[in-house]
Amino acid sequence: MSAPAPRRVWAVVPAAGRGERFAAPAVAAAADATAAPGAPKQYAPLLGATVVEWSIRRLLAETRIHGVVVVIADDDRIWPAVAARLADPRLQSAIGGANRQASVINGLRRLEAQAAPDDWVLVHDAARPCVTPAELHALFDALDAGASGAVLAAPVVDTVKRERDGRIAATVDRAGLWRALTPQVFGYAALRAALEAAAAAGVAVTDESQAMERAGIAAVLVPGSAFNLKLTRREDLGTAAKILKSEAGSMRIGQGFDAHAFGNGDHVVLGGVRIPYPRGVVAHSDGDVLIHALCDALLGALGQGDIGQHFPDTDPAHRGADSRLFLREVALRMRTAGFELVNADLTVLAQAPRIAPHRNAMAATLGADLGVPCERINIKATTTERLGFIGRGEGLAAQAAVLLDAR
Repeated sequence: MSAPAPRRVWAVVPAAGRGERFAAPAVAAAADATAAPGAPKQYAPLLGATVVEWSIRRLLAETRIHGVVVVIADDDRIWPAVAARLADPRLQSAIGGANRQASVINGLRRLEAQAAPDDWVLVHDAARPCVTPAELHALFDALDAGASGAVLAAPVVDTVKRERDGRIAATVDRAGLWRALTPQVFGYAALRAALEAAAAAGVAVTDESQAMERAGIAAVLVPGSAFNLKLTRREDLGTAAKILKSEAGSMRIGQGFDAHAFGNGDHVVLGGVRIPYPRGVVAHSDGDVLIHALCDALLGALGQGDIGQHFPDTDPAHRGADSRLFLREVALRMRTAGFELVNADLTVLAQAPRIAPHRNAMAATLGADLGVPCERINIKATTTERLGFIGRGEGLAAQAAVLLDAR
């Protein structure tokens, strides 16, 4: 007899909330999304992305998760851009309800034709961007050990007070008290039935395990990290950024390269400086290979793709564009992600024109656009000893290496 098929794991991320207590600012332009001031906290900018992107990326990085349903508000205009950046075929969406409980139910209904009754469903808060792979693995270990459900939780370690009219009314015994976190994982059919039964009875549950308790199913508590915080107040963004930076390390390096052929013209642009020359370059923008290589190095250090992804040569808006505009936007991304440039080492590869007379102007220009002293920009030049297309005078190239540090 063949072994039974393994129970698949699905994820539901309720992201339809308004986050009134949060008062998030507009999403930064560097996040490639558009939001009015007061955007929901799941779309607040966090280290070069939105909060919900961090939360979802943690789930998508887990290979056992078969699909992720993100439940959004019916008037959400930001999600399409976020989904496009995540670009994962496992992503799908559903429209939320009047509260978190209703939104999770709608997410489960979205899976009706896809999930088997005994498949696992993992529910994770959109505003918990710091969940770790180790926590997810611990949940799966609990399920593999035979648990009927599992909830990440952290024991209460502080003294707990009960308040009345702004004063301490009593000290609560904290023995056996835990703070429920997410993800929380239960069987698909059982979770959907428990949530729908609670809703039908007019009972508002604050998490999935409460609905399962009403149905007589007690989940296993899986110790989670105290750093798995839920963003509730504006200042929580700074805490989340520090946690994520500590996971990734504070130093980042990146490298970039670009090349262009010579064509008709009377100048070339390098490092934002116009240099007279009997030929121009063939390019969609101004063909500044030095800035293009630098942008690629910075984006690589940030883990945000490459220059062609953000400024495609198929976009008419970039025809003849000043490459300094690209660099300034990349610099904004760098600052939004919480990094600054330690130094950049740049090399121009060309038989001609001569670079030495223009080095200082290039360093000053690049430093101004990056918001750093020009001393952090080192520019070198070399020939290829008449070898290759550069040596034959058919074009020029540049390469860049950068070091970033968390601010």
